[in-house]
Amino acid sequence: MGSKTLFTKALEVGRPPTVRKLFPNSRALLVSGKVVNRALARKGQAMTMAANGRNYFVIQGALLAAQRANAALIVEIAKSESNYCPVNFWNIARLVDSACNSLGITIPVAVHADHYGLKSESDVAAAKIEIPTLFDAGITSIAVDASHMADDLNLLANIELNQYIPDWAGLETEVGEIKGSQGLSTVDDAGFLIAGLNAHDIFPDWIALNNGSAHGIEANGEGIQVELTARIHEHLAPYKVSGAQHGTSGNNSDKLRQIASGTNTTKANVATALQMVSWGVEVNDYGNAITDREGNFNKVEGEGVSEETWQRMVSLASEKGWSGGNYKNLNLPVDNWLMGQPREVRERMIKRVEEFAYQMLVNVFNASDTAPLAMELLVQAGSHDIGAEASRIEDPSAWTREEISARAQTLDVDKGPEGDFDD
Repeated sequence: MGSKTLFTKALEVGRPPTVRKLFPNSRALLVSGKVVNRALARKGQAMTMAANGRNYFVIQGALLAAQRANAALIVEIAKSESNYCPVNFWNIARLVDSACNSLGITIPVAVHADHYGLKSESDVAAAKIEIPTLFDAGITSIAVDASHMADDLNLLANIELNQYIPDWAGLETEVGEIKGSQGLSTVDDAGFLIAGLNAHDIFPDWIALNNGSAHGIEANGEGIQVELTARIHEHLAPYKVSGAQHGTSGNNSDKLRQIASGTNTTKANVATALQMVSWGVEVNDYGNAITDREGNFNKVEGEGVSEETWQRMVSLASEKGWSGGNYKNLNLPVDNWLMGQPREVRERMIKRVEEFAYQMLVNVFNASDTAPLAMELLVQAGSHDIGAEASRIEDPSAWTREEISARAQTLDVDKGPEGDFDD
């Protein structure tokens, strides 16, 4: 089947009903996260970028890179990012759909609500109201992140909220807050979460671990611990769940290649690096922004934002007391400045993201040519809903609320200090 024919057929059946309702005349192939995960797993030893679209330039650049790489893509925004970026849970699908149509994008794209965080049981009631609004706004995939809670409460929150997530949608769950080298996830706590969900007929597409990664721009300790990740993934193999790698910044390309080739990871979040690249800040192979002796970022002249805009951004950050990773707080207040730059400046911002993302997709993540695999899944299913690959293997009677609380007390875990939601 030719690529144009495959795309046309996938477009006819592959868009979820919420997406079709929002964008009835669109030719953007927005799909469930399940489809993207399954395509990367089918290729094997491959993961795709989950690009945190903190601004419209990142979204466009990531889409163009995936189009060049013929790769299925995820564009996401985290709950915390919705507080300090112009892109949020309720407008990201519209921005992605618009960009796909204006740029002629013909690869499948999942729109993911990342780190939908719950810090305590009291957050569950509000989540029951809010989660359906995300899907009404075009989200096609969600990460329920109750990892700040005790293991039993994490599992129980996931179970309670699942009825508010469409069956067709992509689903990520998380165990072990992201906190670098401390409080690492174990086979015990990851297995507890996934087995408990399985007993309740909940089959996540991804599990995110604390496997040594750290959010932001700083390298931290050993970085991602590949052997630990592989060991946990091997234990979870009967449940057919893939890995989601958070905090890729601070880990060099060789480490990320090891994650792709040596574990069952299919989703790799890239956030801070894309933001910095779009602005024109120099980054190294680790995705970390390069600074001078005084800790100031190195802005590459003639790339990213204009020099005048950059100076305004630096001045605002200084005025607000923002430095290092807290430069992320610039995203919302400077968005009008970025959008109001000359076309050639806006285009070079997009191009810089495209080149960076393309190199990662093709040469690091091994994601090239996964777009047709995703479209074939949709055409074969004849539907936007390709169903769950896993099936129930746990006994529900052994996973009642009382049994869950009792089992949690026996787990071999070290939670470490308080972690981080942000991505």
